[in-house]
Amino acid sequence: MSHLFNDLVGFKGNAVDAFNRLKVSTPYTIFDSANRYKQSNDFDTLTATGGSTSYVLNESVINLTVDTQANAKVYRETKRVFPYQPGKSLLIFNTFVFNEAKENLRQRVGYFGTQNGVYLEQSGSDVYLVLRSYVDGSVDETRRIAQADWNGDNFLGNGPSGVTLDLTKGNILWMDVEWLGVGDVRVGFISEGRPVVAHTFYNANLNDTTYMTTAVLPIRYEIENLGITDSPSTMKQICSSVVSEGGYEGFTRKFNVTKNDATGTSLATAGTEYPLVALRMNSNRLDSVIVPEGFAVAVNELENNKPTVVQYKLVLNPSLSGGSWVTHSNGNVDYNRTMTGISGGTEVFGGYISSYRANNISEINDFNFQLGRTQGGTSDVFVLSVIPTQNSTTVFADLSWYELI
Repeated sequence: MSHLFNDLVGFKGNAVDAFNRLKVSTPYTIFDSANRYKQSNDFDTLTATGGSTSYVLNESVINLTVDTQANAKVYRETKRVFPYQPGKSLLIFNTFVFNEAKENLRQRVGYFGTQNGVYLEQSGSDVYLVLRSYVDGSVDETRRIAQADWNGDNFLGNGPSGVTLDLTKGNILWMDVEWLGVGDVRVGFISEGRPVVAHTFYNANLNDTTYMTTAVLPIRYEIENLGITDSPSTMKQICSSVVSEGGYEGFTRKFNVTKNDATGTSLATAGTEYPLVALRMNSNRLDSVIVPEGFAVAVNELENNKPTVVQYKLVLNPSLSGGSWVTHSNGNVDYNRTMTGISGGTEVFGGYISSYRANNISEINDFNFQLGRTQGGTSDVFVLSVIPTQNSTTVFADLSWYELI
């Protein structure tokens, strides 16, 4: 069966996933992002030399704008990478509007990071689909396919759909990934409610190793001036979604760090917040999938012959002072249990205890608390802290997490 026939079958209904299985199962959403009332906090923004972003409430979009200077840019990338499960199709959607094509202006959108991934690019008036790979230890973008050479529907008006792609209008870019190191990647656009294949990057029986390092990647939007342009330019970021087709069954390892030995830790001053255990991704493993799982806090029921009450908090990205970070034996996570101070951050969970409290805050398939990172290489920090209600309170604490494999 020819590649062209496969693509045409895909166009006529595209009722099969990346593994050619009929799409009858319920998709499992790993991530979705919209901008209804504010700019999504799921993305990290990098700007330079005249790049800026602005949120447009009534359009539910984020404008990525560059002025006319050379090297002006805006990159927006999800703080999280998304778990790929071998044997299941990973489906990605991105909606966007490109600025009109102009000399020295480059725009990109897709499922990619600085080393690996797949994306749509318009550079000047030229349009490409690109597979980026870091398999050889450097970025390789030789699989840059010009629009006229797409092996499905080239969207120049003479393909099976009859559609001419206009990137200055809102479009839905979709792709599904059959990674397994050697699988295919299909990329296309939604046309009249149907996913139409524009190009398939075929990989099976072609390469002598994997075609890219990993399918655990972020979503990314870029606009950049490669030289001076004749006017400012704006790209619109709308919505994104990552879906595991056929459900998701997390396979994971669970780890934990305990604050105390058998004697516990004495907290001297009532009303003071004390950080107990903190987690972050190791700086060399920032594309790991780390999900805080749960915590346990225990106090003596009586301190100084009074009932003991402690407020506990799980805090994201506070400022910490003191202590030292230690790399866990697994290599993916650093922890700190010797901090002396904490301030700020976002409280994501909390309550009060008078003896013992343990909570599972995440299941294996729950990515709400997954640690993210910035484009500058800074990991989220997740901290368990407590506030005693009386002096000299003794506490015991434990913080655990999942590492998806």
